Amino acid sequence: MNKVTARGPYVAAYIISDVKVRDAAAIEIYRTRAAASIAKYGGQYLVRGGNVEVLEGGWAPRAIIIVEFPDMERARAWYHSPEYSLALDVRDEALNRNLILVEGHTP
Repeated sequence: MNKVTARGPYVAAYIISDVKVRDAAAIEIYRTRAAASIAKYGGQYLVRGGNVEVLEGGWAPRAIIIVEFPDMERARAWYHSPEYSLALDVRDEALNRNLILVEGHTP
C-alpha cells in the first residue's frame, strides 16, 4: 500500500534474510538487539523463521526473515544505525546469512 507523507508518496521496503544459526546463545542476543533496533526505525517482522517449502528451483533456505520498513530510506537508516551495530557485534558468532533490501511494489 502506498502511503503519503509530507514529502510525498513512498513505497514500503523489505529486508529479506536467509539465516543459518551458528550458536544458540549468541543468536538470542542478536535477535533481542536486532528486534529493538528494527522497531525503533519503524520496521516490523512479517516472517520470522517459519517453515520453508521450496516449490521451484535449487534454493534451499533454512530460515527466512522478512522485515518491512516504511521505505528504503528508513531501512537503510536502520541497517547503518548505532542501535543495529550492537546486534552486528555478535552476528558472526550467532549466524551466517544472505541479506537483501528490496523496494516494494507500487500498485
